[in-house]
This record gives sequence, C-alpha cells and structure tokens, in this order.
Amino acid sequence: MTFSDFWLFLQQGLLSGLVTGSVYALLALAVVAVFKTTDVPNFAQGEMMMIGGYVALSLLLLAKLPYAAVIPLTLVIVALGGALFQRVVMERVTGSRGVGVQLVIATLGLAYLLKGLVRQTGLGDTPRSLPALVSSDAVLIGDAALTRLDIAIFVVAVVVMVLIYLMFTYTRIGKAMRAVGMNPRAAQIVGIRLSRIRMLVWAMSGLISAIAALLITPKVLVTPDIAHIAILAYAAAIVGGFTSLPGAVLGGLIIGVVENLVGLFVSTNAIVVAPFLAILVTLIVRPQGLLGGKVQVKKV
Repeated sequence: MTFSDFWLFLQQGLLSGLVTGSVYALLALAVVAVFKTTDVPNFAQGEMMMIGGYVALSLLLLAKLPYAAVIPLTLVIVALGGALFQRVVMERVTGSRGVGVQLVIATLGLAYLLKGLVRQTGLGDTPRSLPALVSSDAVLIGDAALTRLDIAIFVVAVVVMVLIYLMFTYTRIGKAMRAVGMNPRAAQIVGIRLSRIRMLVWAMSGLISAIAALLITPKVLVTPDIAHIAILAYAAAIVGGFTSLPGAVLGGLIIGVVENLVGLFVSTNAIVVAPFLAILVTLIVRPQGLLGGKVQVKKV
C-alpha cells in the first residue's frame, strides 16, 4: 500500500465513520438518558428504532401521506409509544416493588413484542427503504467522497445532539431529568414528579429512535433485524461512559470511525469484531468509560 492509498483510506474512514457514528451516538444518547433516570438499560432501543422505520413506511406507502406529514407523525407516534410503555408497564412494575431484573425483562419483552408485531403484520416480509429527501450525488471532501445524503445525516444528527444538550442544560425539564438521574429521592422531596420525568425521558428515547430511523433507513433496508444497530449504540455508551451524555456522543463517533477504518485497512469481515474490541480495550484501560468519571454509590 502506497502512502497516497493510506492517506485516501484514512480520510475516507474518518469521514464515513463520523456519518455512521453520528447515528450510533444518537441511539447511545437515548440509552444513556433512560439509564441515568431509571437505572435500567433499555434493551428495546433497537426495536424502537426499527418500529420508527416501519411507522414511516406504513404512513408513506399504505396511508399515502406526503413526506412532509410522515416525518412529524412518525416522531410523535414513536415518542408517544415510549411514554405509554413507561406509564403502563414500567411504572406498574416499579410500583409493585419490582427490582432491576424485572424492569430489564420488561424492556426485553417490549423488544420481542415490537419485533413480533412487525412479523405478524407482514410488513417485515419484504425489505424496503425510505426514499431519500436529499440526492445521493457524490461530494469530494479532500480526497474522500461522501454523498449529499451522508452530509445531511451528519448535520441533522449533530443538530439534534446540540438541541438535546441545550435542553438538558438550560430548560427546567432538562434540569429535572438531571436531578432525577443524580438522586431520585432528593428530586422527589423538592417537588419533582418521578413518574412524569421518567415518562418524558422514555418519550424522548422514542423520539430519538424515530429520528435515527428516518436518518438511516434511506441508506439501509428496513427489516425486523435492523434493531441490531442498537448493539453498536450500547458499545458507544460503554466506551464513552454509560452515565455520560457527552460520553455517549464521543463513543458513537469512535465506534463509527473504528468500524470504517477496520473495514478499509483490515477486512470487511473484521468490522463486526471492531466494536467489541473497542469495548474490551476501554474496560481494561478505563472501566467507567472515557467520560464516565469516578464510580459513585447513589444515596437513597
């Protein structure tokens, strides 16, 4: 391999990795937000993204709605679905003194339920993809090539992540979510309704999942198995720090770049191993994640 080839592959891997990593980062944000406020990892995150893709396809192909209506309706439907699951299932399990294991099983039940519903309706029999709102014309950045769709995906993902940061930093709802994440009992004492905040966090998780689905499904086929992308979101959350929202973003970008560089420099067959190698290295060097901070015991 010549130096020019190496330089080309390096640029292509970095730029393509940032595009795919931005989607992983979005899903990792949703995973971390739910975990911080409920202490429960949401193992249905991938299925929530998958159902977002099928909701959009149903509205577009079956209901014959214009794309301008499909996008907001998909966001609202999936967000409401997340809020409803928290209120109807998770809240009742918590109210009946359910422990963490039971709550985790509830999220697994949601994952299997969503995947089963898609298979039963027949929507998952034929792989489809959403039409792209942006052209797939190539754009040269340095020596590397991206499509206009890739650039749009990255820009939208970054804008969403910035909005989430601003929401958590400057709004009352965001500050309440942070308070519940730090100390639920103290937050409840000062008048924050835990059930309301947790429902809003699950709604936000559904909203982010729907955005990720709308971004990625013009590039990949929508199938019931597309939920496996969430595995990479979990990898991103572990690498960045499972309790850190900025860490989730950093971890997502790292996983995306590592995947693409491994595929270009090593082998496409090694791509599936790369995220888990990144997890192992992180757990050995810094078990709490890159931005996870010190491990603390919550006071109750």
